[in-house]
Amino acid sequence: MKKLILLAFIFVGTIQMTAQNEINWLSFEEAIEKSKENPKPILVDLYTDWCGWCKKMDATTYKNGIIIKYINDNYYAVKMDGEGKDDITFQGKTFKYVQQGRSKFHQLAAAIMRGKMSYPSTAFFDKDLKLIQTVPGYLAKERFEKVLAYFNNDNYKKTAWKDFEKNFKSSI
Repeated sequence: MKKLILLAFIFVGTIQMTAQNEINWLSFEEAIEKSKENPKPILVDLYTDWCGWCKKMDATTYKNGIIIKYINDNYYAVKMDGEGKDDITFQGKTFKYVQQGRSKFHQLAAAIMRGKMSYPSTAFFDKDLKLIQTVPGYLAKERFEKVLAYFNNDNYKKTAWKDFEKNFKSSI
């Protein structure tokens, strides 16, 4: 009986540790719904399957325990394929996959990136679902930690990036 109880504790502990070993990725629609119930900013990781820097960011930055915990605690995280084929409805408009000649993209990804299709890109929406800013390019964990903190708790409204970056104390 004691062994059975011990195994149960180990199993539950493993499940809890696993839960914080990865980001709780949601669909765009799921993040919107959760934000309506319990307002939090939304982080959108815009990627494509062919993007090498996207894969590197997934394998490094998004695997860092401090980054994982910070995102899970402070944001609703969305992983969005910039060439995804599923329709997404946001703010009363349905965004679709588009193929024009050799160009292919999702209309919502293009809107979030304001037509500058750069992968990876990370977009930040406030609690009112308004786009704050899109940050293009690969972000190493040290830089990404600063960016995450800057767009959280309205820091971007109170402090200039240069001042914030200069005074930021990293946990990494």
